[in-house]
Amino acid sequence: MKVETILFDLDGTLINTNELIIASFSHTLEKYGDRTYTREEILDFIGPPLADSLKKVNPEKVEEMMEAYREHNYANHEKYVEAYPTVVDTIKKLKESGYKLGIVTTKLNDTAKLGLKITGMDQLFDVLIGLDDVDHAKPHPEPILKAIDELKANPMTTMMVGDNYHDIEAGHNAGVQTVGVAWTIKGRKILEDHDPDYMLEEMSDLLQIVGVE
Repeated sequence: MKVETILFDLDGTLINTNELIIASFSHTLEKYGDRTYTREEILDFIGPPLADSLKKVNPEKVEEMMEAYREHNYANHEKYVEAYPTVVDTIKKLKESGYKLGIVTTKLNDTAKLGLKITGMDQLFDVLIGLDDVDHAKPHPEPILKAIDELKANPMTTMMVGDNYHDIEAGHNAGVQTVGVAWTIKGRKILEDHDPDYMLEEMSDLLQIVGVE
């Protein structure tokens, strides 16, 4: 099936924010947690909406914890954030080749835009669907379907690329093709267990899949 539209998750897929996210969770949990959390435990928080992860720590102080997390995260973006290898060139080639491109993320829009700006990709995407834009986050299909609607795209010719099983599940639920990335911090097996249509070793592999020279 020909591909005309490609949607991407942001953190862990296009840009490496893993250490930033871990540092922001650590900062927040030191203030509000009732114990010390290991790195492995913090990795489990990556992917779902922030509120869902923090509810597991202290359901009565979710708003305070979200504020502490976001303040730290936003202030430290430039210190940590960078694009993964081959990402920027691949996105530019896809853009030049006429593909419709979108971001579908569980981040808030302003933070997502900051990450794109730092990595020089803020002018490359036709739509950005953040947590502010939907009632239901991935793995619910709503964010993907909203991006498809705004782009006037066809689900049958759309791909969803992501580093978390929420991305693959959301793609399945929305009826689009799904692509996992082998550099996921969760480990590629977690993605493979959710049956993506493709798995990328690096982002430039996507060019061969869609037929861009």
